[in-house]
Amino acid sequence: MKKFLFFIFTIITFNSWSHEIRPAFLQIIQNSDSSYDVFWKVPSLGDGVPKISPVFAPFFSVEVLEQPNQIPGSVIYSYRINSNKPLQGSIITIEGLNKTLIDALVSISYLNGEKVTLMLQPDKTSMIIPEKETLLNTIKTYLILGTEHILLGVDHLLFVLALLLITPGFRKLIKTITAFTIAHSITLSLSALGFVGLPGPPVEAVIALSIIFLAYEIIKYYRGEESIAINHPWIIAFAFGLLHGFGFAGALTSIGLPQTTIPAALLFFNIGVELGQILFIVSAIAIIWLIKKSKISIPDWVKLVPVYGIGSIASFWLIERIVSFWA
Repeated sequence: MKKFLFFIFTIITFNSWSHEIRPAFLQIIQNSDSSYDVFWKVPSLGDGVPKISPVFAPFFSVEVLEQPNQIPGSVIYSYRINSNKPLQGSIITIEGLNKTLIDALVSISYLNGEKVTLMLQPDKTSMIIPEKETLLNTIKTYLILGTEHILLGVDHLLFVLALLLITPGFRKLIKTITAFTIAHSITLSLSALGFVGLPGPPVEAVIALSIIFLAYEIIKYYRGEESIAINHPWIIAFAFGLLHGFGFAGALTSIGLPQTTIPAALLFFNIGVELGQILFIVSAIAIIWLIKKSKISIPDWVKLVPVYGIGSIASFWLIERIVSFWA
């Protein structure tokens, strides 16, 4: 476990200070029989912005509504497209997407209340726009979104990693991860359906605080001390899992749920989150096994370095997110 800590922390530290590559987001809102407002959000990497852009059928005229708006981590472009022909049945293409590793989520809202969600990827940059959402498309789109959200969410992965480090034994680990899964599934579902809700910025700040708490508990665990988190980690996993569920729901809410297939979209987004979580846990356990087999010698004091690192990164996030309350 000590060797694993040293190895995995190096990877996560690098990733946590880099910008996460989130999917690009194209929102199309119909405002009349022949006019649509278009908002194109492109994730940025430092000062660099990928050269990708939506291309509509040639019978649409494109009008730029305002200059690009630079926000932290993204650039937003605003357009209006006009045509006497319907958007349904035409082809939408994301030009340049095949030269990136970015996915592009397309959300279309029609005047009649119908909402369609599409996912374009580097190996599939074009798609015919349907009139209605289909069950198969919903399943595929939201499964991918859920998986990507957890795998790109470094804060959630750090929390899961901290749970792994404080939970010795396979049965105890299964119990702890199951409690975390059940908890965030509850709040994700209730929040996405609008039954409960919490403001996003405070939730994100407390998620960072939960990682700091676990980092402190890991140090106590290494010292041979006892606490609820050490003796009964599933209780802490369940309590903080409820909070993390609100974080997952925030991402899903920003995307929206297709009105005709809400249960399927919610279910498969949740399944995607679980698949990503399982993939991370299995990978972590595999790395532990490989490092144990390699018999690499690492001094005992080194095991504290990743823990303090996890706590420091989470502390930075906490300060940054609290400051953002007034940004």
